Amino acid sequence: MNKPFHFKQFTVQQDRCEMKIGTDGVLLGAWTSLHSNPSSILDIGAGTGIIALQMAQRSTAELIDAIEIDENAYEQCVENFEASPWGDRLFCYHASLDEFTEEMANETPYDLIVSNPPFYSEDYTSGNISRDTARFTEALPFEHLIHSVSVLLSERGFFSTIIPKKEETAFIEMAKNAKLFPNRICRVRGTENSEEKRSLIEFSFQKNNPSLEKLTIETSRHQYTMAYQNLVRDFYLKM
Repeated sequence: MNKPFHFKQFTVQQDRCEMKIGTDGVLLGAWTSLHSNPSSILDIGAGTGIIALQMAQRSTAELIDAIEIDENAYEQCVENFEASPWGDRLFCYHASLDEFTEEMANETPYDLIVSNPPFYSEDYTSGNISRDTARFTEALPFEHLIHSVSVLLSERGFFSTIIPKKEETAFIEMAKNAKLFPNRICRVRGTENSEEKRSLIEFSFQKNNPSLEKLTIETSRHQYTMAYQNLVRDFYLKM
């Protein structure tokens, strides 16, 4: 899995990142709405930079910032940005979310914030104890993420994230405490017969009745549903 991952318009090197390219990140980058025409976007916990790169491909935003705390991932993210067709619009900061939030609190807020936060689920194990420990201790507490978003997001901005489905209710409650409310929720399952594992959620400071969508990824192994293909076909080579 250390090989470069080739998408239709860009390539992502991932040999120095613990978190490789996965369905979650690409899904979030494809599902996030750009209907508000954001001119500034922030990707929190960028990893390889995949979501920021998708935002660059899909939007006309002049400013796309990313933050990554892990040094190796940060360096790789910068390389991936520079090698892409949108290097002049992409910038990665090597910082913790707390540091970044403190430093940027009085700057112009972002129109759109995206985050595929590192989370640790008890059903996940890589068989590598040090990697599992790193993943657990580096998992970004949801309260921290929500607080930072509430500081960094513009009044009419949107925040888009992907989390385990079982955390959905608690996450929405935490967000409400920060005056962030769900606009869209999409619950994702692997196949028609599997349980919903992920929730894609878009928040804003405006209270709405959230629209609820459901997405199934496969009908059988490597046979993708039309809904999933339509969502990601601008990115994957074989879609």
